Formats: sequence, structure tokens, C-alpha cells
Amino acid sequence: MTALQQPQHPVLKAVVAITDSLDEVADANPTFMATDQKAATLVEIARAKAQLAELELRVMATADDVAADSAARDVAAWLHHHTHQRPDALRADLRLAAALDRTYGRVAAAMRAGDCNLAQAEVIVAALDELPGDLDPEIKSKAEQALVGYATQLDPARLRRLGRRILDLIAPEIAEAEEAKRLAAEEAHAHKKTRLAMRRVGDGTTRITAVIPDAAADRLATNLEAFASPRRDDGTRTETGDYLPYDRRLGRAFCQMLETLDPTRLPIHGGDATTVIVTIDLDQLRKDAGIGQILGGSPITAAEARRLACTAGIIPAVLGGASEVLDLGRNERFFTAAQRRALLLRSATCEAEGCDIPGTWAEAHHWLAWAQSGTTDLDNAALLCSHHHHRAHDPAYLHERLPNGDIRFTRRT
Repeated sequence: MTALQQPQHPVLKAVVAITDSLDEVADANPTFMATDQKAATLVEIARAKAQLAELELRVMATADDVAADSAARDVAAWLHHHTHQRPDALRADLRLAAALDRTYGRVAAAMRAGDCNLAQAEVIVAALDELPGDLDPEIKSKAEQALVGYATQLDPARLRRLGRRILDLIAPEIAEAEEAKRLAAEEAHAHKKTRLAMRRVGDGTTRITAVIPDAAADRLATNLEAFASPRRDDGTRTETGDYLPYDRRLGRAFCQMLETLDPTRLPIHGGDATTVIVTIDLDQLRKDAGIGQILGGSPITAAEARRLACTAGIIPAVLGGASEVLDLGRNERFFTAAQRRALLLRSATCEAEGCDIPGTWAEAHHWLAWAQSGTTDLDNAALLCSHHHHRAHDPAYLHERLPNGDIRFTRRT
């Protein structure tokens, strides 16, 4: 005799009645339901899902014997085998079931009434678990009551935010001190977890994976936003004129930010100020398709080497025969702050024709490249945004100075 044929416990009887009722409407088409009935049905389904989820958790909390009968590790593993649900979701349900059964009766009661759904219950329990372990039990009970009350008004995301500040609401006299302790613990945890890894993909790119403290991430985001602002049109569009996706703009912004770092403000590295050195043979430098090398790093094109030579802190090392150093560029090669101010007086925006990127966001470019003995003075300077600076060093483009001072770029044919 199967369990369904035996005299049924009220819980099993209710579940069977639910499935029987659902079988009865399996072929019913809701298309022609009245609008108000559809609305009422959707709300009632949501309420029923919350109630059924609580019933499942209630049974799971007492189902150790089910797992023991088949030597399963726990009821979550048993359910995974018999119902093919996601094991990680089942383990999370089992943890929540134990918490509701042992500690958080108000949350369980709200689910039974259909006033709190599964996602909200998970958020509330997580928030309550994060409260200090030595907190007065009465205060914790008030926190549970308050969060359950807000479940009828707030979605899980807003409940999560409220949960992090629940002491401000129910116990403001201790909230600030507890928040300070929580933040200190989070900062210590973040310090231990901080790491960064770089892996060469093999196609000219490097994958960077990092875990950093929230405060550092906020600073990074602020700096990147300055480069990736939608108001800046230097490199934020594709060749078809569409805006780049936000993640690609941030990637380019990260590269631009690295190029603007002031090496004099970085720690001493190798006995000298931290500086990137690009080595390149003189004959390679003069070729459109030449190749250089970042010292201790990757090969780059001669065009990229010429572009980097315009950037402070990137030292070009030009080599002759037998790797003899012919020219080791120094920071005096780069335009000074006074020269940049003079360039801004000459042009308030990027000097490329039709470009309105502010000059304060632009870069000083040698019109006659240093590889061709170009001097670092105002007569040999052009103020270009990052996008047009790249185009100036791109062999696929020609550029010329127009009579009005603008710089026109045209693709080589």
C-alpha cells in the first residue's frame, strides 16, 4: 500500500487536494477570463505559492527520517535525487527550513498567511542572522516583527536594504555603535579577501579578475566614470556610430586611466620612479608595421609605441645595431603643465574637425613625431582627445591641419 492509499495526514491530504484541483484546470484556457479575474488570480497564485513554500519548508525541517531511510546525506540530497531540482537551491531551502523551525516563527507564520514570499523570507532571515550575536533577544525579536510587517510593502531588494539598517529603526540608541562594529568587521574581511589575478588569454588581451574592498571599488568606479562619461565622445562609439556598451566603455576607460597615472607619485620600483619603458629598434620605429616591446611585458606595434611616446611616464628607448641605446627619452620630452595651459588657451576643445570634447580631457600630441625628431614645443603640438589621439597614430588614417587650425582625419584608400 502506497502512502497515497493509506489514511492521510492532514498535510498530505491538503497537498493531494491542491494537486487534484490543479489537474481539474489543466486544460482551462485563461485567455477569456475577465481582466479583474485575471488580476485576482495572479495575486492569489502568489499568495498560494508563499503558503505552499512554507508548507514544504515545514515538512523539510522534520524529514531527517526520510533521508535516513535511504542513507541520503540529508533531505536536500534526497529531494535532488527524487525530484531533480537544483541541489544548491534545495540546500538553501533546507537551511531556511531549519531557521524557521527553530528560531524565526514570525517569518514562518507570515508565509503561512501568504503575506511573505520565499524570497522575502530568505532576505529577512539573512538580515536577522547578521545581527550581532550578543544582541538583546528582545531587540532581535522586535527586528523580526518589524521586517515581517514590511514584507507586505517592500520587495526583497528593498527589504535587504532595510534589514541592514533595521537597528536604526527599532533601537537607534545602539545602532551607530553596532554599525561601526559591523563595518570594521566587513573591512577586515575585505582586507583578507582582496586579490587580483591577470591571465594572458593569448589573443592580445589579458583577463583581469579582482576582489577588492567596496570602498576601493567605489573609488575605481568614480575614476572610470570620469573617462567613460557619455558626454565624452572620444572612443565611446563604434565604427557604425552606435554607442559602445557600458562595460566596453569602462574597459577602455581603465586603459586610459592607466596611461594618465603620474609616475612621480608611484612607489620606487627597481631603484627609480615607477616608469614603463618601451624599447624599439630605430628601423622598426620608422615603419608603419614595425614592432616594439614593453620592457618586461608584451610586444606592441610601432604605431602604438609612437602614441605612447606622447604620454608622460612612458619612456621610449630607441635602439640601434646590437641593441645600442640611441635615445632614451626623458620626462622633459613631454609637454609641461604650462604648455598644456597654453594649448587650452589656443583651443578649448579637441582640435580635430567637428570634435567638441573639452580640451581639459584631451592629450598633447607631437605633430611631428619624436621618432622624426619632432620638438616638444607649441608649434609642434596638437590638442587631441583620446579617440583622435589614437587615430593620429593609426596608420589607417591620414591627418592634416586646415587653414582654420582644425585637424581633419581621412581614412587611407
